[in-house]
Amino acid sequence: MGWAIHLHLVAAIAWIGGAFFMFLLGVSLRKKEDQDAVYPRIGPIYGYFETGALIILLYTGYVMISSNGLLDILFSNVTNEVIDALRIKLYLVVVIFVLTVIHMTISMMTLNKLKTPLQRLFSKGSSMGIFLLNLVVLHYAMVLRDIL
Repeated sequence: MGWAIHLHLVAAIAWIGGAFFMFLLGVSLRKKEDQDAVYPRIGPIYGYFETGALIILLYTGYVMISSNGLLDILFSNVTNEVIDALRIKLYLVVVIFVLTVIHMTISMMTLNKLKTPLQRLFSKGSSMGIFLLNLVVLHYAMVLRDIL
């Protein structure tokens, strides 16, 4: 598990740090013209970078779970503080993954195009959901670290 936890932590730093950066960028760029100048340039680079971080997170998370014999336990009726916290964290990761697919699909479809109101709603909503759920996942990662 040694290499996997280190790679997982680096990818988590990249994933959550990138989300913080984009959130702060979105809050600080109030003018539509500024957003239109920045997001089409940064968005695709950020998207590829974050996709790589997410793939690493999913892979190393799976490696750590399976190498510690937790895969079967997660799908059983076993319940304790560690397994329950890990289950919640994994449920949240699934939701984040779905929101990421929604956000990236809309972003790539509308790159250098005007978003419809519905696309804007889903894009901003999924982005905010990802940002907030990342904080909750981070909380559960710290809960697991404290327990272990």
